[in-house]
Amino acid sequence: MPHTLLEPAEAASTLAVVVASNEPLLFLTEDLVVIAASSSFCRAFAVDPKTVFGRHLKDLGHGEWKMPKLVSLLKTTASGSAEVEAYEIDLVRPDQETRNLVMHAKVLADGQDGPVRLLLAITDVTVARAEARHKDDLIREKAILVKEIQHRVANSLQIIASVLMQSARRVQSEEARGYLQSAHHRVMSIAAVQRQLSGSDGDTVVMRDYLVQLGESLSASMIPDPECLRLTVTVDDSVVPAALSVSMGLIVTELVINALKHAFPEKRQGLIAVDYRSEGTEWTLSVIDDGVGMDTGENAPKAGLGTGIVEALTRNLDAGIVVSDAEPGTAVVISHRGAKTQKEDLPPAA
Repeated sequence: MPHTLLEPAEAASTLAVVVASNEPLLFLTEDLVVIAASSSFCRAFAVDPKTVFGRHLKDLGHGEWKMPKLVSLLKTTASGSAEVEAYEIDLVRPDQETRNLVMHAKVLADGQDGPVRLLLAITDVTVARAEARHKDDLIREKAILVKEIQHRVANSLQIIASVLMQSARRVQSEEARGYLQSAHHRVMSIAAVQRQLSGSDGDTVVMRDYLVQLGESLSASMIPDPECLRLTVTVDDSVVPAALSVSMGLIVTELVINALKHAFPEKRQGLIAVDYRSEGTEWTLSVIDDGVGMDTGENAPKAGLGTGIVEALTRNLDAGIVVSDAEPGTAVVISHRGAKTQKEDLPPAA
């Protein structure tokens, strides 16, 4: 071996470690001439070990290691200006699969004045990158499929709602008409929730966008005269899990339906205000109207389906309900404080 490449102190220890390494390694001079290559390097990249010593990095194999950017980085490392850490390259070889490699280069120094030596470690991440891409593709395909299903469900719910409304117009019984209209409102509310969720990305939902759009959908489908009744929505910058947003949306729609049915008789003018606030894990959702208020005592109507839905959803959220006189109207506040709030009776529900 030429003495210009190999110093006596390097003969026994360093070279033995490099050659015997189970990982692809190259031991290089400051000028990127190969002093030694591990057997694993030669096997992995189909390089004849007899042709390695004394050759420049760019001349290895069939010239596939001639990468100007890699050469520049290695020379910068040899000068002590930087280190190559997790630098990714694509190794392109004729008639072979392109390999995705991660390069790590470090100057070897023993604390004495002597020639600069580089140790280049190479990790083949081709399989890992392919698996990651496959996983990403599956996630994207799943997201597209979920959105398509959500879209179709929302469309189907609107068709059902239309059929219910047509049936309500045809029946003669006022009681039957009332039941069909109530069913129509609920199907429309679920469709509105579904439509808003179909526009969200990932497992979280921005509450402001979600509830504002939900409020617009409810107003368009359930308030025939916006000059008479208005629905406002105020929300902070909260971002919540999608599952929580579903429950919130259903609670809001039930309470809005409740207010529309009971708080504004005889085309009374008024306002329904929805508000959501959170801080950490604590949150408060309120629906307040300025209608005729609640009947109490013996005049209080029996709890209906809407009440049961809101109470069940609230329990699932480990939250509590407080109902009070808004003077005028009714205020329903649902809150989560880490412990259940004492529940009072909800106003009559549709």
